[in-house]
Amino acid sequence: MNSKQPTKSQLLGTDSIPALLIQQALPASIGILVMSLNILVDTIFVGNWIGSIAIAAINVVLPVSFFIAALGMAIGIGGSSIISRALGADNYEKARKVFGNQIAVTLVITILSVVFGLWFMDSLVYSFGGKGAIFEPAKIYYRIVLYGVPVLALCMMGNTVIRAEGAPTHAMIAMLIPSVGNLLLDYILINKLEMGMEGAAWATTLSYGLCFVYVAWFFVSGKSELVGTLKDLIPDWLILKEIGGLGFVTLSRQAMSSVLYLILNNVLFELGGEESVSVFGIIGRMMMFALFPVMGITQGFLPIAGYNYGAQKWERVREVIFTSIKFACGLGVLIFLGLFFFTLEIASIFTDNTVVIEETSFALKLVFIAVPIISIQLIGAAYYQAIGKVIPALLLTLLRMGFILIPLILILPSIYGELGVWISFPIADVLSTVITAWYLWVAMKKLKLEITV
Repeated sequence: MNSKQPTKSQLLGTDSIPALLIQQALPASIGILVMSLNILVDTIFVGNWIGSIAIAAINVVLPVSFFIAALGMAIGIGGSSIISRALGADNYEKARKVFGNQIAVTLVITILSVVFGLWFMDSLVYSFGGKGAIFEPAKIYYRIVLYGVPVLALCMMGNTVIRAEGAPTHAMIAMLIPSVGNLLLDYILINKLEMGMEGAAWATTLSYGLCFVYVAWFFVSGKSELVGTLKDLIPDWLILKEIGGLGFVTLSRQAMSSVLYLILNNVLFELGGEESVSVFGIIGRMMMFALFPVMGITQGFLPIAGYNYGAQKWERVREVIFTSIKFACGLGVLIFLGLFFFTLEIASIFTDNTVVIEETSFALKLVFIAVPIISIQLIGAAYYQAIGKVIPALLLTLLRMGFILIPLILILPSIYGELGVWISFPIADVLSTVITAWYLWVAMKKLKLEITV
Protein backbone atom coordinates (compact mmCIF):
# COMPACT_ATOMS: atom_id res chain seq x y z
CA MET A 1 0.00 0.00 0.00
CA ASN A 2 3.05 2.28 0.20
CA SER A 3 3.89 2.21 -3.54
CA LYS A 4 4.48 5.45 -5.41
CA GLN A 5 1.37 4.94 -7.48
CA PRO A 6 -1.59 6.17 -5.36
CA THR A 7 -4.43 3.77 -4.79
CA LYS A 8 -7.96 4.57 -5.90
CA SER A 9 -8.94 5.45 -2.36
CA GLN A 10 -5.98 7.83 -1.92
CA LEU A 11 -7.13 9.85 -4.93
CA LEU A 12 -10.21 10.83 -2.89
CA GLY A 13 -7.91 13.08 -0.86
CA THR A 14 -5.95 14.68 -3.72
CA ASP A 15 -8.02 15.07 -6.90
CA SER A 16 -10.20 18.15 -7.46
CA ILE A 17 -13.57 17.99 -5.68
CA PRO A 18 -15.79 18.74 -8.72
CA ALA A 19 -13.94 16.14 -10.81
CA LEU A 20 -14.12 13.58 -8.00
CA LEU A 21 -17.81 14.22 -7.45
CA ILE A 22 -18.56 13.72 -11.14
CA GLN A 23 -16.32 10.63 -11.21
CA GLN A 24 -18.13 9.17 -8.18
CA ALA A 25 -21.65 10.42 -8.88
CA LEU A 26 -21.91 9.62 -12.59
CA PRO A 27 -21.53 5.83 -12.27
CA ALA A 28 -23.76 5.87 -9.19
CA SER A 29 -26.39 7.87 -11.11
CA ILE A 30 -26.21 5.54 -14.09
CA GLY A 31 -26.56 2.55 -11.81
CA ILE A 32 -29.55 4.07 -10.01
CA LEU A 33 -31.06 5.10 -13.35
CA VAL A 34 -30.85 1.59 -14.75
CA MET A 35 -32.20 0.11 -11.53
CA SER A 36 -35.04 2.64 -11.59
CA LEU A 37 -35.71 1.93 -15.26
CA ASN A 38 -35.76 -1.72 -14.35
CA ILE A 39 -38.43 -1.04 -11.72
CA LEU A 40 -40.40 1.14 -14.16
CA VAL A 41 -40.21 -1.33 -17.04
CA ASP A 42 -40.94 -4.20 -14.67
CA THR A 43 -44.06 -2.31 -13.57
CA ILE A 44 -45.05 -1.69 -17.19
CA PHE A 45 -44.54 -5.37 -18.05
CA VAL A 46 -46.52 -6.49 -15.03
CA GLY A 47 -49.31 -3.97 -15.66
CA ASN A 48 -49.69 -4.86 -19.31
CA TRP A 49 -48.97 -8.61 -19.22
CA ILE A 50 -50.66 -9.49 -15.92
CA GLY A 51 -52.94 -6.56 -14.97
CA SER A 52 -53.22 -3.42 -12.83
CA ILE A 53 -53.96 -5.51 -9.72
CA ALA A 54 -50.48 -7.02 -10.11
CA ILE A 55 -48.96 -3.51 -9.79
CA ALA A 56 -50.78 -3.05 -6.50
CA ALA A 57 -49.69 -6.55 -5.36
CA ILE A 58 -46.00 -5.83 -5.98
CA ASN A 59 -46.36 -2.44 -4.28
CA VAL A 60 -47.73 -4.22 -1.20
CA VAL A 61 -44.68 -6.52 -1.04
CA LEU A 62 -42.09 -3.76 -1.55
CA PRO A 63 -42.05 -2.58 2.10
CA VAL A 64 -41.16 -6.05 3.34
CA SER A 65 -38.50 -6.85 0.74
CA PHE A 66 -37.09 -3.30 0.94
CA PHE A 67 -36.76 -3.48 4.71
CA ILE A 68 -34.98 -6.85 4.78
CA ALA A 69 -32.75 -5.93 1.83
CA ALA A 70 -32.07 -2.64 3.65
CA LEU A 71 -30.34 -4.65 6.38
CA GLY A 72 -27.56 -5.29 3.88
CA MET A 73 -27.49 -1.69 2.77
CA ALA A 74 -27.42 -0.48 6.39
CA ILE A 75 -24.52 -2.76 7.28
CA GLY A 76 -22.80 -1.70 4.05
CA ILE A 77 -23.16 2.05 4.52
CA GLY A 78 -22.42 1.88 8.24
CA GLY A 79 -19.24 -0.10 7.61
CA SER A 80 -18.31 1.94 4.54
CA SER A 81 -18.30 5.13 6.61
CA ILE A 82 -15.73 3.50 8.90
CA ILE A 83 -13.78 2.09 5.94
CA SER A 84 -13.60 5.49 4.19
CA ARG A 85 -12.27 7.18 7.31
CA ALA A 86 -9.87 4.29 8.01
CA LEU A 87 -8.47 4.47 4.47
CA GLY A 88 -8.13 8.25 4.86
CA ALA A 89 -6.05 7.61 7.99
CA ASP A 90 -4.03 4.83 6.21
CA ASN A 91 -5.39 2.19 8.62
CA TYR A 92 -5.84 -0.69 6.16
CA GLU A 93 -5.90 -3.35 8.87
CA LYS A 94 -9.01 -1.81 10.43
CA ALA A 95 -10.64 -1.40 7.02
CA ARG A 96 -10.21 -5.11 6.25
CA LYS A 97 -11.49 -6.13 9.67
CA VAL A 98 -14.58 -3.98 9.24
CA PHE A 99 -15.33 -5.59 5.87
CA GLY A 100 -14.99 -9.11 7.28
CA ASN A 101 -17.37 -8.28 10.11
CA GLN A 102 -19.83 -6.82 7.59
CA ILE A 103 -19.98 -10.12 5.69
CA ALA A 104 -20.55 -12.18 8.83
CA VAL A 105 -23.27 -10.04 10.34
CA THR A 106 -25.09 -9.62 7.02
CA LEU A 107 -25.41 -13.37 6.57
CA VAL A 108 -26.63 -14.03 10.11
CA ILE A 109 -29.21 -11.24 10.27
CA THR A 110 -30.73 -11.67 6.81
CA ILE A 111 -31.12 -15.44 7.07
CA LEU A 112 -32.93 -15.03 10.39
CA SER A 113 -35.09 -12.30 8.84
CA VAL A 114 -36.13 -14.56 5.96
CA VAL A 115 -37.13 -17.31 8.37
CA PHE A 116 -39.22 -14.81 10.33
CA GLY A 117 -40.73 -13.36 7.15
CA LEU A 118 -41.82 -16.75 5.85
CA TRP A 119 -43.24 -17.83 9.23
CA PHE A 120 -45.53 -14.78 9.43
CA MET A 121 -46.16 -14.51 5.69
CA ASP A 122 -49.97 -14.26 5.64
CA SER A 123 -50.25 -11.70 8.41
CA LEU A 124 -47.44 -9.54 7.00
CA VAL A 125 -48.88 -9.48 3.48
CA TYR A 126 -52.32 -8.57 4.83
CA SER A 127 -51.06 -5.87 7.19
CA PHE A 128 -49.09 -4.19 4.40
CA GLY A 129 -52.24 -3.69 2.34
CA GLY A 130 -52.67 -7.08 0.66
CA LYS A 131 -56.43 -7.07 0.92
CA GLY A 132 -59.25 -8.11 -1.36
CA ALA A 133 -58.14 -9.13 -4.84
CA ILE A 134 -54.57 -8.02 -4.05
CA PHE A 135 -53.87 -10.68 -1.38
CA GLU A 136 -53.20 -13.83 -3.42
CA PRO A 137 -50.91 -12.32 -6.10
CA ALA A 138 -49.07 -10.36 -3.40
CA LYS A 139 -48.50 -13.56 -1.40
CA ILE A 140 -47.09 -15.36 -4.46
CA TYR A 141 -44.67 -12.51 -5.19
CA TYR A 142 -43.68 -12.10 -1.53
CA ARG A 143 -42.71 -15.74 -0.95
CA ILE A 144 -40.46 -16.12 -3.97
CA VAL A 145 -38.73 -12.74 -3.67
CA LEU A 146 -38.00 -13.40 0.01
CA TYR A 147 -35.85 -16.44 -0.92
CA GLY A 148 -33.30 -14.16 -2.60
CA VAL A 149 -33.10 -11.53 0.11
CA PRO A 150 -29.83 -12.76 1.76
CA VAL A 151 -28.09 -12.65 -1.62
CA LEU A 152 -29.53 -9.20 -2.32
CA ALA A 153 -28.37 -7.99 1.10
CA LEU A 154 -24.81 -9.17 0.40
CA CYS A 155 -24.91 -7.38 -2.95
CA MET A 156 -26.11 -4.12 -1.39
CA MET A 157 -23.48 -4.35 1.35
CA GLY A 158 -20.69 -5.17 -1.09
CA ASN A 159 -21.72 -2.41 -3.47
CA THR A 160 -21.30 0.34 -0.87
CA VAL A 161 -17.89 -1.03 0.12
CA ILE A 162 -16.76 -1.03 -3.52
CA ARG A 163 -17.75 2.63 -3.73
CA ALA A 164 -15.94 3.41 -0.45
CA GLU A 165 -12.75 2.03 -2.01
CA GLY A 166 -12.99 4.58 -4.81
CA ALA A 167 -14.14 2.12 -7.50
CA PRO A 168 -17.48 3.64 -8.61
CA THR A 169 -17.43 2.03 -12.06
CA HIS A 170 -17.41 -1.47 -10.58
CA ALA A 171 -20.17 -0.42 -8.18
CA MET A 172 -22.18 0.78 -11.18
CA ILE A 173 -21.72 -2.51 -13.05
CA ALA A 174 -22.88 -4.38 -9.96
CA MET A 175 -26.11 -2.36 -10.12
CA LEU A 176 -26.55 -2.78 -13.87
CA ILE A 177 -26.29 -6.58 -13.96
CA PRO A 178 -29.41 -7.42 -11.90
CA SER A 179 -31.42 -4.68 -13.61
CA VAL A 180 -30.71 -5.91 -17.14
CA GLY A 181 -31.03 -9.52 -16.02
CA ASN A 182 -34.40 -8.86 -14.43
CA LEU A 183 -35.81 -7.33 -17.61
CA LEU A 184 -34.63 -10.23 -19.76
CA LEU A 185 -36.02 -12.75 -17.30
CA ASP A 186 -39.30 -10.78 -17.12
CA TYR A 187 -39.69 -11.11 -20.87
CA ILE A 188 -38.93 -14.85 -20.83
CA LEU A 189 -40.86 -15.87 -17.72
CA ILE A 190 -43.89 -13.55 -17.92
CA ASN A 191 -44.38 -13.01 -21.64
CA LYS A 192 -43.04 -16.19 -23.22
CA LEU A 193 -43.61 -18.81 -20.52
CA GLU A 194 -46.75 -17.08 -19.17
CA MET A 195 -45.80 -17.69 -15.53
CA GLY A 196 -47.68 -14.60 -14.29
CA MET A 197 -46.79 -13.37 -10.78
CA GLU A 198 -44.48 -16.33 -10.22
CA GLY A 199 -42.52 -15.33 -13.33
CA ALA A 200 -42.19 -11.73 -12.12
CA ALA A 201 -40.99 -12.90 -8.72
CA TRP A 202 -38.48 -15.45 -10.03
CA ALA A 203 -37.09 -12.89 -12.48
CA THR A 204 -36.35 -10.58 -9.54
CA THR A 205 -34.86 -13.31 -7.34
CA LEU A 206 -32.62 -14.79 -10.03
CA SER A 207 -31.34 -11.33 -10.94
CA TYR A 208 -30.07 -10.96 -7.36
CA GLY A 209 -27.93 -14.04 -7.92
CA LEU A 210 -26.34 -12.51 -11.02
CA CYS A 211 -25.40 -9.42 -9.02
CA PHE A 212 -23.86 -11.51 -6.25
CA VAL A 213 -21.60 -13.35 -8.69
CA TYR A 214 -20.12 -10.05 -9.91
CA VAL A 215 -19.68 -8.54 -6.45
CA ALA A 216 -17.96 -11.70 -5.20
CA TRP A 217 -15.68 -11.68 -8.27
CA PHE A 218 -14.56 -8.10 -7.52
CA PHE A 219 -13.39 -8.97 -4.03
CA VAL A 220 -11.62 -12.26 -4.90
CA SER A 221 -10.01 -11.12 -8.17
CA GLY A 222 -7.40 -8.82 -6.60
CA LYS A 223 -9.15 -5.57 -7.55
CA SER A 224 -10.02 -4.77 -3.94
CA GLU A 225 -7.77 -3.27 -1.25
CA LEU A 226 -9.78 -5.11 1.40
CA VAL A 227 -8.82 -8.73 0.77
CA GLY A 228 -8.31 -10.14 4.26
CA THR A 229 -8.28 -13.49 5.99
CA LEU A 230 -10.87 -15.73 7.62
CA LYS A 231 -10.03 -14.27 11.03
CA ASP A 232 -11.48 -10.94 9.84
CA LEU A 233 -14.89 -12.66 9.90
CA ILE A 234 -14.61 -13.19 13.67
CA PRO A 235 -16.85 -10.62 15.39
CA ASP A 236 -15.11 -7.61 16.90
CA TRP A 237 -17.69 -6.10 19.22
CA LEU A 238 -16.28 -2.56 19.07
CA ILE A 239 -16.41 -2.63 15.28
CA LEU A 240 -19.89 -4.19 15.27
CA LYS A 241 -21.09 -1.50 17.65
CA GLU A 242 -19.83 1.25 15.34
CA ILE A 243 -21.26 -0.48 12.24
CA GLY A 244 -24.53 -0.96 14.07
CA GLY A 245 -24.77 2.66 15.17
CA LEU A 246 -24.13 4.10 11.72
CA GLY A 247 -26.01 1.33 9.94
CA PHE A 248 -29.00 1.95 12.16
CA VAL A 249 -29.33 5.34 10.48
CA THR A 250 -29.77 3.73 7.06
CA LEU A 251 -31.91 0.94 8.44
CA SER A 252 -34.15 3.47 10.16
CA ARG A 253 -34.61 5.32 6.88
CA GLN A 254 -35.55 2.13 5.07
CA ALA A 255 -37.75 1.00 7.93
CA MET A 256 -39.51 4.35 7.87
CA SER A 257 -39.96 3.96 4.12
CA SER A 258 -41.61 0.59 4.74
CA VAL A 259 -43.87 2.12 7.41
CA LEU A 260 -44.73 4.93 4.99
CA TYR A 261 -45.72 2.41 2.30
CA LEU A 262 -47.76 0.44 4.84
CA ILE A 263 -49.67 3.53 5.96
CA LEU A 264 -50.13 4.89 2.45
CA ASN A 265 -51.38 1.58 1.05
CA ASN A 266 -53.95 1.27 3.83
CA VAL A 267 -55.02 4.93 3.80
CA LEU A 268 -55.35 4.98 0.01
CA PHE A 269 -57.20 1.66 -0.02
CA GLU A 270 -59.76 3.10 2.38
CA LEU A 271 -60.08 6.32 0.37
CA GLY A 272 -60.21 4.92 -3.17
CA GLY A 273 -59.70 1.15 -3.21
CA GLU A 274 -57.30 -0.74 -5.49
CA GLU A 275 -57.11 2.11 -8.02
CA SER A 276 -55.72 4.58 -5.46
CA VAL A 277 -53.13 2.02 -4.35
CA SER A 278 -52.13 1.60 -7.99
CA VAL A 279 -51.73 5.40 -8.30
CA PHE A 280 -49.18 5.45 -5.52
CA GLY A 281 -47.54 2.36 -7.01
CA ILE A 282 -46.80 4.41 -10.13
CA ILE A 283 -45.76 7.52 -8.17
CA GLY A 284 -43.44 5.47 -5.96
CA ARG A 285 -41.64 4.15 -9.01
CA MET A 286 -41.37 7.62 -10.51
CA MET A 287 -39.82 8.86 -7.26
CA MET A 288 -37.15 6.15 -7.56
CA PHE A 289 -36.60 6.92 -11.23
CA ALA A 290 -36.76 10.72 -11.40
CA LEU A 291 -34.44 11.36 -8.46
CA PHE A 292 -31.62 9.16 -9.78
CA PRO A 293 -29.14 12.02 -10.44
CA VAL A 294 -29.72 13.55 -7.00
CA MET A 295 -29.32 10.16 -5.32
CA GLY A 296 -26.19 9.57 -7.41
CA ILE A 297 -24.63 12.79 -6.14
CA THR A 298 -25.52 11.84 -2.56
CA GLN A 299 -23.86 8.44 -2.99
CA GLY A 300 -20.83 10.03 -4.64
CA PHE A 301 -20.60 12.54 -1.81
CA LEU A 302 -20.32 9.92 0.96
CA PRO A 303 -16.86 8.39 0.26
CA ILE A 304 -15.30 11.78 -0.58
CA ALA A 305 -16.58 13.43 2.59
CA GLY A 306 -15.69 10.42 4.76
CA TYR A 307 -12.16 10.00 3.38
CA ASN A 308 -11.25 13.69 3.70
CA TYR A 309 -12.76 13.91 7.16
CA GLY A 310 -10.64 10.94 8.23
CA ALA A 311 -7.58 12.64 6.69
CA GLN A 312 -8.52 15.92 8.51
CA LYS A 313 -8.68 17.87 5.26
CA TRP A 314 -11.37 20.25 6.49
CA GLU A 315 -11.37 22.65 3.53
CA ARG A 316 -12.02 19.77 1.15
CA VAL A 317 -14.90 18.59 3.34
CA ARG A 318 -16.51 22.06 3.13
CA GLU A 319 -15.96 22.16 -0.62
CA VAL A 320 -17.59 18.78 -1.27
CA ILE A 321 -20.67 19.83 0.75
CA PHE A 322 -21.14 23.07 -1.19
CA THR A 323 -20.39 21.49 -4.57
CA SER A 324 -22.75 18.58 -3.98
CA ILE A 325 -25.64 20.83 -2.96
CA LYS A 326 -25.07 23.13 -5.94
CA PHE A 327 -25.02 20.27 -8.45
CA ALA A 328 -27.99 18.46 -6.89
CA CYS A 329 -30.25 21.52 -6.61
CA GLY A 330 -29.64 22.38 -10.26
CA LEU A 331 -30.57 18.86 -11.30
CA GLY A 332 -33.64 19.03 -9.04
CA VAL A 333 -34.98 22.00 -11.01
CA LEU A 334 -34.58 20.13 -14.30
CA ILE A 335 -36.32 17.06 -12.85
CA PHE A 336 -39.30 19.08 -11.68
CA LEU A 337 -39.73 20.85 -15.03
CA GLY A 338 -39.47 17.59 -16.94
CA LEU A 339 -42.12 15.91 -14.79
CA PHE A 340 -44.52 18.83 -14.51
CA PHE A 341 -45.24 19.12 -18.23
CA PHE A 342 -45.54 15.39 -19.00
CA THR A 343 -47.51 13.90 -16.11
CA LEU A 344 -50.36 12.61 -18.30
CA GLU A 345 -47.99 10.93 -20.73
CA ILE A 346 -46.02 9.38 -17.87
CA ALA A 347 -49.13 7.92 -16.24
CA SER A 348 -50.33 6.53 -19.60
CA ILE A 349 -47.18 4.43 -19.96
CA PHE A 350 -48.12 2.27 -16.97
CA THR A 351 -51.77 1.50 -17.56
CA ASP A 352 -54.79 2.12 -19.79
CA ASN A 353 -57.08 2.62 -16.80
CA THR A 354 -58.36 6.19 -17.36
CA VAL A 355 -59.20 6.77 -13.69
CA VAL A 356 -55.70 5.75 -12.58
CA ILE A 357 -54.14 7.88 -15.34
CA GLU A 358 -56.05 11.04 -14.36
CA GLU A 359 -55.42 10.63 -10.63
CA THR A 360 -51.72 9.88 -11.18
CA SER A 361 -51.26 12.90 -13.44
CA PHE A 362 -52.71 15.22 -10.79
CA ALA A 363 -50.87 13.64 -7.84
CA LEU A 364 -47.47 13.64 -9.54
CA LYS A 365 -47.42 17.44 -9.77
CA LEU A 366 -48.10 17.84 -6.07
CA VAL A 367 -45.70 15.15 -4.89
CA PHE A 368 -42.75 16.52 -6.90
CA ILE A 369 -43.26 20.26 -6.50
CA ALA A 370 -40.52 20.67 -3.85
CA VAL A 371 -37.96 18.42 -5.57
CA PRO A 372 -35.58 21.33 -6.42
CA ILE A 373 -34.65 21.78 -2.75
CA ILE A 374 -34.84 18.23 -1.39
CA SER A 375 -31.14 17.59 -2.09
CA ILE A 376 -30.21 19.87 0.82
CA GLN A 377 -31.99 17.50 3.16
CA LEU A 378 -30.44 14.38 1.62
CA ILE A 379 -26.86 15.69 1.64
CA GLY A 380 -27.21 17.13 5.14
CA ALA A 381 -28.20 13.75 6.55
CA ALA A 382 -25.51 11.99 4.49
CA TYR A 383 -22.79 14.34 5.81
CA TYR A 384 -23.31 13.40 9.43
CA GLN A 385 -23.39 9.72 8.51
CA ALA A 386 -20.15 10.07 6.50
CA ILE A 387 -18.29 11.58 9.47
CA GLY A 388 -19.63 9.04 11.97
CA LYS A 389 -22.00 11.29 13.97
CA VAL A 390 -24.85 8.89 14.70
CA ILE A 391 -27.38 11.07 16.57
CA PRO A 392 -27.63 14.03 14.15
CA ALA A 393 -27.47 11.61 11.19
CA LEU A 394 -30.36 9.61 12.65
CA LEU A 395 -32.47 12.68 13.45
CA LEU A 396 -32.00 14.21 10.00
CA THR A 397 -32.59 10.88 8.26
CA LEU A 398 -35.91 10.34 10.06
CA LEU A 399 -36.93 13.99 9.88
CA ARG A 400 -38.77 14.08 6.55
CA MET A 401 -40.60 10.75 6.56
CA GLY A 402 -40.85 9.89 10.24
CA PHE A 403 -41.34 13.20 12.03
CA ILE A 404 -43.22 15.17 9.37
CA LEU A 405 -44.59 13.18 6.39
CA ILE A 406 -46.19 10.23 8.19
CA PRO A 407 -48.00 12.40 10.78
CA LEU A 408 -49.30 14.62 7.96
CA ILE A 409 -50.60 11.59 6.04
CA LEU A 410 -52.40 10.41 9.17
CA ILE A 411 -53.99 13.83 9.76
CA LEU A 412 -54.62 15.63 6.45
CA PRO A 413 -56.72 12.96 4.63
CA SER A 414 -59.37 13.25 7.35
CA ILE A 415 -59.72 16.91 6.33
CA TYR A 416 -58.97 16.94 2.59
CA GLY A 417 -59.50 13.31 1.57
CA GLU A 418 -57.08 11.92 -1.01
CA LEU A 419 -55.78 15.43 -1.71
CA GLY A 420 -54.46 15.47 1.86
CA VAL A 421 -52.19 12.52 1.04
CA TRP A 422 -50.59 14.25 -1.94
CA ILE A 423 -50.08 17.70 -0.36
CA SER A 424 -48.34 16.05 2.60
CA PHE A 425 -45.28 15.39 0.41
CA PRO A 426 -44.31 18.99 -0.50
CA ILE A 427 -45.08 20.25 3.01
CA ALA A 428 -42.73 17.63 4.47
CA ASP A 429 -40.05 18.42 1.87
CA VAL A 430 -40.02 22.15 2.67
CA LEU A 431 -40.06 21.81 6.47
CA SER A 432 -37.35 19.12 6.57
CA THR A 433 -35.12 21.10 4.19
CA VAL A 434 -35.30 24.23 6.34
CA ILE A 435 -34.34 22.32 9.49
CA THR A 436 -31.51 20.44 7.75
CA ALA A 437 -30.13 23.68 6.29
CA TRP A 438 -29.70 24.97 9.85
CA TYR A 439 -27.79 21.82 10.87
CA LEU A 440 -25.49 22.21 7.86
CA TRP A 441 -24.85 25.85 8.70
CA VAL A 442 -23.71 24.80 12.19
CA ALA A 443 -21.45 22.13 10.66
CA MET A 444 -19.89 24.64 8.27
CA LYS A 445 -19.06 26.97 11.15
CA LYS A 446 -17.31 24.12 13.01
CA LEU A 447 -15.29 23.16 9.93
CA LYS A 448 -14.24 26.79 9.41
CA LEU A 449 -12.97 26.93 13.00
CA GLU A 450 -10.93 23.74 12.40
CA ILE A 451 -9.34 25.33 9.33
CA THR A 452 -8.28 28.48 11.19
CA VAL A 453 -6.80 26.60 14.17
